[in-house]
Amino acid sequence: MDHLVCFLAGTLALGSQNGFEGIHLEMAKNLSKSCREMYSTLSGLAPEIVYFNEIPGKKEDISIKPLDAHSGTTITLGARADSYYEYLLKQWLQTGKSIQWLRDDYQEAMTGVQNILWHHSEPNKLSFPGELLGGKTFSPKMDHLVCFLAGTLALGSQNGFEGIHLEMAKNLSKSCREMYSTLSGLAPEIVYFNEIPGKKEDISIKPLDAHCLLRPEAFEAWFYLYRVTGDKQYQEWGWEAFKAIEQFAKVKNGYSSVNSVKKIPVTYRDLMESFFLAETLKYLYLLFADDQTEIPLDKYVFNTEGHPLPIYSN
Repeated sequence: MDHLVCFLAGTLALGSQNGFEGIHLEMAKNLSKSCREMYSTLSGLAPEIVYFNEIPGKKEDISIKPLDAHSGTTITLGARADSYYEYLLKQWLQTGKSIQWLRDDYQEAMTGVQNILWHHSEPNKLSFPGELLGGKTFSPKMDHLVCFLAGTLALGSQNGFEGIHLEMAKNLSKSCREMYSTLSGLAPEIVYFNEIPGKKEDISIKPLDAHCLLRPEAFEAWFYLYRVTGDKQYQEWGWEAFKAIEQFAKVKNGYSSVNSVKKIPVTYRDLMESFFLAETLKYLYLLFADDQTEIPLDKYVFNTEGHPLPIYSN
């Protein structure tokens, strides 16, 4: 069951007060109890998706689908996994660096990324974290979402994770920049990196992955790296991508996702995602801001939706 389904309990309860008597209120009560059980985790936070047991004799009513090498599932830094790694660091920072296991788990996760997922393309040696399929087969696939990692690594480099973390952040941010080297200047949703010597192109885009949702993660990464290093190349990258958004994604009443970054003229999906306003434009604003002390990173952390939250001293 998706956590989103919990809204139905409230809808049923409201309906029971407006002519839908009988079973509706009982269903609302029972569903709300199931939603409460979703919070019975070690952290007290509910996962995005749970699986309810219907087999008699099992000890647990609910299981959370894991993402690890022993389960036969995909190990990825992309969709449905990205926020976990980001929040290990940011929750540790927000709590005044007081919860040691968050720091330890983040360090362990980044070591795993470096040792297992971190590869380099041919011929230009672009760095990228791929995916592990079934716990053993490497795939050179990278979602645009994964660009968040460059920003997270840069933020960590300012908080005790020195050395290789900042270098990884810089290298990954360059790979994210290369995702925008398309006919339209917009980045696709997913790319595949070439690891075979002799090929001319480092990056390939499959037709079904060529759409652009105007995602924020590359701009987020460049913002963090500009704050950390002061290198204006990150502003230049952001400006070039922003010009492409203005040229190809701007429509009469807003901005639209496009069907393919590889074709001009572009065709539109008639959809502007909420994260374009909440994150993409926000990180662009912060990247270009004259006052780079606005929202200081030693006072605030951004959650995965781009909202700044205060850092507590303890």
